[in-house]
Amino acid sequence: MRFKNLSQLKRPQPLEITLKSLPRHILMAEYAREKAFKINELVKLTFEESFEWYGFTLADQDHPEQIIDIGLPQNDLNLQDYTALGSERIAQFQESLPKELLINGWIHSHGALQYKHFSQTDEQNHLIVLDFVAPRTRKPLSKKEVSVQDLVLLEKDRFVEKDMQKGSVCLITDGPITEAKIMETVYGSFCYSIVIGDGGWHEQAIHCRKRGVLSGQTTLSSKAAQIEFVDTGKTLSQHDINALSDEVKEKIKPHTDPPPELIERM
Repeated sequence: MRFKNLSQLKRPQPLEITLKSLPRHILMAEYAREKAFKINELVKLTFEESFEWYGFTLADQDHPEQIIDIGLPQNDLNLQDYTALGSERIAQFQESLPKELLINGWIHSHGALQYKHFSQTDEQNHLIVLDFVAPRTRKPLSKKEVSVQDLVLLEKDRFVEKDMQKGSVCLITDGPITEAKIMETVYGSFCYSIVIGDGGWHEQAIHCRKRGVLSGQTTLSSKAAQIEFVDTGKTLSQHDINALSDEVKEKIKPHTDPPPELIERM
């Protein structure tokens, strides 16, 4: 058989059986949204200026896809257009949470900035959060065929050392087999990212990681996502707001005169 060009030579697609899927949009309790914007308001009210700050989106461990609360950790440094985020702070905050809660993403404010999108610094922070969150949101997504060239099938107790020298992979079975497919589990993890600002605007994205358990093949993806607000019956009381105000005073660290080395990184 003759081919006009090499584009006609295509490898067959490996078999893949879908088991579950990662979130396609973000579910968020109205209480969590109200709390996030209240923090933003309190930062401006407390320090008489808008500063960037960050927090974590929280979920029940039995329902990791839905944001039910916002956690405010100790921020190391807050500027008008920059906030620092480190893996140590994520771990510390997760350890402080009740066992039934887990971090499923992060949220931060651009304050009064007119840049209503994620920045390059934000993109780096997404990966830091995903690295930490991934083991907690991990689930099997599919069974996918592992393509093996020169797969050799051997029967237990019926092969010699010379047989092992053949092929790139040997599969030893307890009975005669003439054909086999190797299917690996592909695990997937996700985390959410939300940016908000003065005036009530927000933008959000979902970041995903998929990894084959045998091949080790890993893919990363990020996509803008719609957000659906859910009424859970929980509201922000005046007592909650007073406590939140104390948290803001304790955990937000405004810095109006950043060191030169930090300016170079921004």
